[in-house]
Amino acid sequence: MAVHTHDDIDWAERIPTLRSADQLHAKTHAEIAARLVSRLADHPVVVDVGSGAGGMSAAFAAELACRGGGTLVLVDAVPELLDVAETVAKAAVEQTHTDAAGRTDPDDPAAVPRDTSSTGQQQIALEQARAELAGAAAAATVGRAHPGIEAVAGAALAGQVSIERVRADVASAELAHLVEPADLVWAASMVHHLPDQQAGIAGLVTALKPRGMLALVEGSPPTHCLPWDLGIGEPGLERRLLEVRDRWFKRMRTDMPNSVRMPYGWNIALVKAGLERVGSFSRLVDLPAPPDEVVRNYVIEHIAWLASAGDEFVTQEDRDVLRRLLDPEDPEYLGNREDIYVLGTQTVHFGWRR
Repeated sequence: MAVHTHDDIDWAERIPTLRSADQLHAKTHAEIAARLVSRLADHPVVVDVGSGAGGMSAAFAAELACRGGGTLVLVDAVPELLDVAETVAKAAVEQTHTDAAGRTDPDDPAAVPRDTSSTGQQQIALEQARAELAGAAAAATVGRAHPGIEAVAGAALAGQVSIERVRADVASAELAHLVEPADLVWAASMVHHLPDQQAGIAGLVTALKPRGMLALVEGSPPTHCLPWDLGIGEPGLERRLLEVRDRWFKRMRTDMPNSVRMPYGWNIALVKAGLERVGSFSRLVDLPAPPDEVVRNYVIEHIAWLASAGDEFVTQEDRDVLRRLLDPEDPEYLGNREDIYVLGTQTVHFGWRR
């Protein structure tokens, strides 16, 4: 039976779309994981709350393996999502270990020596390894061999990663009651699906160790994919769909049982939850035209999602246009265009427990 969460969305049904988005954002995910994990102690515990289809799970798993190991805990209310996230996270670890072993094969003339005699050489090896995380995470996400030219540098950089899973609704229980104390709690585009967002953040904070970090992806600007004038229907379709999405989001929050408004920004919410050294950073997602196959698939699924989520708010004229744009047999099919693209950001808000 399909599992619906507080937002009444069938997330298991959306797995293919989530996987497509993870593939598109693999490089960005790897960059974010590297930045966050670099600020943690050795062998940290990382908890991925609302792990979804595992895009960030794979990035964290690969980064932990690269940095000597640690524990990754996946938390989600939907068992089908946990299955997928666990699979891609384990694949990312295996890929990182395979690459590291290949680079330290004594019969490989290009192998990186185990004995790096200087701090500079160690740093170079680490940077090479980190640069490969995007490839490893992407390969794990789509279930194929790692395509990178340069492999992960140094088997000493690859550690054991314990991957655990917890099926739970974090709106119904404090996270501290579900997982071991964490060095990092990560929640991407999850908190806004909880009835009381501020209470949800407070619950996530309970799982942090002293001086542990909470990091959220929320409040990022909308992603743009289409030219303003598509040559069919009224120009500005994408902007109207983004307005429809805002109306749908407002209705989702309003109709959610026990919904509580949060009339302030995410940085204030983290401060109210008792965190200090609160800040944020963003990563640009810039995949210009002409598109490759990954971008084409993402744009088609993204536009279809925008249209379906707020279907009752879409005009009949725009419905007719969308039907043609999303029909592979129609001459106006989006997948045939060479001018679609992806331009967006992912904004991470973070703070530290005292």
